[in-house]
Amino acid sequence: MAKRWFVVHAYSGYEKRVAASLQEQVELKGMQDKFGEILVPTESVVEMRDGKKRKSERKFYPGYVLVEMEMDDDTWHLVKEIPRVMGFIGGTPEKPAPLTSREADGILQRVKEGVDKPTQKTIYEPGEVVRVNDGPFADFNGTVEKVNYEKNRVQVSVSIFGRATPVELEFTQIEKMT
Repeated sequence: MAKRWFVVHAYSGYEKRVAASLQEQVELKGMQDKFGEILVPTESVVEMRDGKKRKSERKFYPGYVLVEMEMDDDTWHLVKEIPRVMGFIGGTPEKPAPLTSREADGILQRVKEGVDKPTQKTIYEPGEVVRVNDGPFADFNGTVEKVNYEKNRVQVSVSIFGRATPVELEFTQIEKMT
């Protein structure tokens, strides 16, 4: 029987603990041949904190763990008996449905891209008011016109001498108004 990807519903905030416990139980019970990868889908994000760039991780699907496994009674019970696991997603509670290969490939690709190039933690929308905190326009307020996440840049319309002037800035140079 081939291994397929299943989605396990865990308590939010305990995904890594559930994944570690599951890996530990698989090794204790000698079921490594029935299990493949066990992962919590995350991506790297960059945020500004105290004027410094910080990298952190963000979960794509909070509360879910992906498990590559052969589904049978033994593996089903092993997963269900892990603390903080609520069950499987998809199918019926007794017979969970695996992810399609297209869904699994999409998630795995997104995880791979998230590790390769970190994304911005703060999301900016056109029309949003921001404050410039660095550079020649520091302490000016402006309105977001365009956002380019690939280049980590944003075009902000800043009012200088009563005229709206478009300024291209990095994400690190602006902050959201509260």
